[in-house]
Amino acid sequence: MDFSRSCDVAVVGLGAMGSAALYQLAKRGVKAIGIDRFAPPHDQGSTHGETRITRQAIGEGEIYVPLALRSHEIWKELEAETGERLLVQNGCLVVDSASSVAGGVIRAAFLERTRKAAMTYKIPHEMLDAAEIRRRYPQFTPKEHEIGYFEPEGGYLNPERCVAVQLERARAMGAVTQLGTRVVSVSPDGEGVRIVTDQGELLAGHAIVSAGAWAPTFLGAPFRQLLSPSRQVMHWFEVEPDYARHWSKSPVFIWCHGTSPNDFFYGFPSLSGSNAVKTAGEQYDVSVHPDEVERTVTPAESAAMCETHLAGRVRGLRPDATRAVTCLYTVTPDSHFLIDRHPESERILVVSPCSGHGFKHSAAIGEVAAQQIENRGSSIDISAFALSRFPRARSSM
Repeated sequence: MDFSRSCDVAVVGLGAMGSAALYQLAKRGVKAIGIDRFAPPHDQGSTHGETRITRQAIGEGEIYVPLALRSHEIWKELEAETGERLLVQNGCLVVDSASSVAGGVIRAAFLERTRKAAMTYKIPHEMLDAAEIRRRYPQFTPKEHEIGYFEPEGGYLNPERCVAVQLERARAMGAVTQLGTRVVSVSPDGEGVRIVTDQGELLAGHAIVSAGAWAPTFLGAPFRQLLSPSRQVMHWFEVEPDYARHWSKSPVFIWCHGTSPNDFFYGFPSLSGSNAVKTAGEQYDVSVHPDEVERTVTPAESAAMCETHLAGRVRGLRPDATRAVTCLYTVTPDSHFLIDRHPESERILVVSPCSGHGFKHSAAIGEVAAQQIENRGSSIDISAFALSRFPRARSSM
């Protein structure tokens, strides 16, 4: 590719948000180039690991529900168009204390906020007591003070296939991808945006920056101060034979069990042929640089996952992990999304980070990004994700 040529829109980062944005731009006939330092789908960022939970009633806030609903529509449209299976709606179970004590800005009263969102948007759901959870799902052992929210249309997405399919469709409709290319800077340049990479420079009419954990390294202030990458670990535990049937038919699950933001874990059914269950907690205590993150997961980390989260809550899993991998969350100070124009240029749209709960919304966010570039509006209200909500950002604007 002649990398010195110009384009209408450059998309920097082709993970969940970037692949969706490139696909949506190509659908609209926009001359677009997507740039990524790796070759997506890959395992270096935030978009890998076989599965990502999706649900429609969003405990992180009702502002997200329209994004989730529209994303489900887009995944189904893509499935019909390509014959791929991207979305599995096997149900989502949220477990929490009946008098929720889950801490964190967006996790407080997580189940109750989920239920209220379902009521507001008329999303089908059931409320279950501990005895009913145990009866339906013998692999779960909630205490008497815990309750469940069950959403039958929740489930999981295949993140690698979602990214690959959208990139394939984007290329088929004329988009170009430049992979293995590290972006050094993205800056205003007259009536456009200049993107400097280790392979040369590109002049674009607009840029969408969806580079996740790498975005702070080249966006500068105020993003470097607001975006915090963190190392996360996903574990796979072997299923015991007596519980194979229960885990293969399990819903995805989310479990809040304490006052700390880290008192939270989630998991999936045992996928066909795997005989293992993927599960993970979350940690936000330590920030990392994406080029220096420790990728090796120790047995002690998997043991801690068992002891801290699984013990006394789930049954039928062997204690030694058969596999464990890392991924990166890039988190804002309030753990909500950031989708807004760069304070130095209306032509640079920052889409992401999504603070570890964004994949389920990514298809709709890609559509919103394309609409923003196309006509500066969007079909879904994204004003809650503005940069101006942060005092540090306002001082630099």
